[in-house]
Amino acid sequence: MNIDQIVNQAEPELIAFRRHFHEYPELSQQEFNTLDFIKQKLESWGISCTQVPQGGIFGVLDSGKPGITVLMRADVDALPVEENKKNLSTARCCISQNKGVMHACGHDGHMAMLLTEAHILASHKEEWDGKIIFMFEQAEEMGKRGIVPLMNYLADNHIHVDTCFGTHVLWGLPAGKVAILDGAAMAGAFFFKVKIHGQGGHGSRPDQACSPIEAFISFAAEIRNYRMLHVDPAHNLTFSLGMVQAGDTPNVIPSELTFAGTARVLDNEDGLKFRKAFFERLNDFCSLYGCSAEILTDQYYPVTVNYTPCVTLARRAISSAFGNSCMDNAILPWMASETFSATESLYPGVFFFTGIQNLEKGCGAPHHTDRFDIDEKGLTAGVKCALAYILALLREKPDFKGFTPGDRKSILQLM
Repeated sequence: MNIDQIVNQAEPELIAFRRHFHEYPELSQQEFNTLDFIKQKLESWGISCTQVPQGGIFGVLDSGKPGITVLMRADVDALPVEENKKNLSTARCCISQNKGVMHACGHDGHMAMLLTEAHILASHKEEWDGKIIFMFEQAEEMGKRGIVPLMNYLADNHIHVDTCFGTHVLWGLPAGKVAILDGAAMAGAFFFKVKIHGQGGHGSRPDQACSPIEAFISFAAEIRNYRMLHVDPAHNLTFSLGMVQAGDTPNVIPSELTFAGTARVLDNEDGLKFRKAFFERLNDFCSLYGCSAEILTDQYYPVTVNYTPCVTLARRAISSAFGNSCMDNAILPWMASETFSATESLYPGVFFFTGIQNLEKGCGAPHHTDRFDIDEKGLTAGVKCALAYILALLREKPDFKGFTPGDRKSILQLM
C-alpha cells in the first residue's frame, strides 16, 4: 500500500469529516448525532457496528485472514466553551453552529483521522491480515465516562484484543510531526469534589460555630505540603484547586463549603498514595474543626503508559516510511490526563501525539480555550503515521506476552 499517495487522495474527505464534526459538536453523553454519523459511515464501508449504551461505538473490520487484533480509538465529545470567531490571528475556516459548545480539545480531529483510517483500511482489506476494532468513545471529558462500559463490553463478551492504538492532537507540536514517548506519555489524574458540612453562626461569635471555611483553610495548607514531604523529588505531582464556594455575607459563618480540583502524577503509586492521604487528612481536619466531609466526586485516571515494544515498532515503521524528520521524540510527557490510560492499562499499546500547530495560520492556542484551532495538514500527517504503524503491526504480528495487564475492575471502579 502506497500510504503517502492514498492518504493524499483521501485528504479532502479527512478535512470534510473534521469540519463537519467541528461545526456540530455535542457534549459528553449527548453525542447522539455524532455517533449516528460515525455509524452510518462505518457501515457504508462494510464495517459492522455495535453501539454500547453510554459508551460509544465499536466497528469491527475483519480481513478474513488469521492475524492479530488491533484496537484503534478516537474520542467524540466536545466542551462547554463559547468559540471565538478567530483563532490566534485569523478567522476560522469553520466554526461551531451549536452555541456554547466547541471542539476545544481536538476530538473533531481524532474522529476525522480514525474515520479516514477506517475507510482506507476497509478499501484495502486484501492487503493486510488480522482484525481491527475501531472504538469511538463517548464522554472522555466529563460526566459518566464512556470508557467504563466500553472496556466492560469487551470483557463481558470475551472479545480478544492484542494491542491498542490512539492519538491526541497537541497544540504545541508543529503540524506534520508526531511524537511517540516511551513509558509515561500523559499524567494520571485524581479528580475530587468535596462538600464540608459544619455549623453556621455569626461573625461576632465564631466560638459558637463550626466553620467549614476554617477546616478547609487548614486542610488545604496541609495538603499543599504533601509533595515536599512525601514525594520523591525526581517524581512529578501537581495539585490545584479549581473551585471553592462558601457563604455570601461577610459577618455570617456559613454551614457548608464546597471545593474541587485535581492532582496529576506520572507514577500511579504516587497518585494512589496521594489520594489515600487526601481523604485521611480531610477527615482529620474536618473532625478537628467539628465538621464532616461529603465526597461528591472521587475519580482516578491511571497514567497513560506506552508499552516499549510498541513504541519501538512505531518509531521504526514511521521512520522507514517517511524518515526521521516527521518525529519529535524529545517532547516531554503531557501533564493533562486521558481515559485512554485505562485502555493501555489493560492492553499493550501506544499513544501518539499528532502535531497541529501552525502559527502562520493562527493555530497554536492551548487546548480547552476559545481560540484553540487545528492546522488540518497535521491531521493528514497523523493518518499517514498511524497507518504506517498499524500496517507494520498487522504484518509483523509481534508477541505481547511480556505485558502484564492491570486489574480491570479496580481501574474502572475509580474512573
